[in-house]
Amino acid sequence: MLFPECFLQGYFTNKESVTNLAIKMASQELSEILEFLSDLQVTIVVGFIEKSDAGCAGTEYYNTAVPIRGGRTIYIYRKSGLLDGEKDGFDPGRERPTFEVSGQIVGINICYDLNFNTAVQPLVSKGARILVCPCNNIMPFAKAERLKTAHDDIRAQRCRDKGILLVSSDVTGTRDGRISYGPNAVIDPHGATVDQVPLMTEGMVVF
Repeated sequence: MLFPECFLQGYFTNKESVTNLAIKMASQELSEILEFLSDLQVTIVVGFIEKSDAGCAGTEYYNTAVPIRGGRTIYIYRKSGLLDGEKDGFDPGRERPTFEVSGQIVGINICYDLNFNTAVQPLVSKGARILVCPCNNIMPFAKAERLKTAHDDIRAQRCRDKGILLVSSDVTGTRDGRISYGPNAVIDPHGATVDQVPLMTEGMVVF
């Protein structure tokens, strides 16, 4: 089960908001969420703003997604492909881990990561055939209208190039003069959209 980018606190990128909202992996806030989910055996991937004191330059802040199963985090994925507006608040991730679900190797890319082969290829090289992508494509109206179908086009090209199944989860709606249409979709290794929540609609697909 996949949730959007920065789902827990919301998508904030300026340094002040990121610093104020970030939580550590060992935080009480995350521990309470894991305890709440402890009876569920489904694998849940959720995005949040992370604070880490393990960085070589001291405290670092990441746009992070974690797979959770049975109330435990399986690993940490940190977004590496940062937009210009994100570089003020976030540090880039460096690791490309994978995890397993029912015998299938799964990798994570977060939104803009998909624009870079360097974010996808290491996962495929490790055997990943499924890519889950938490996204948050809220943007000014004119830009959002222009790119309404571009997100799936980019994802479909990655699927064809790498022979992977891709699952995306995005926000939808308006906020502060900006809009996100979605989409939330499943795209097969041939680049075909096999299921999708209609644009500007809240919902879920099961594949």
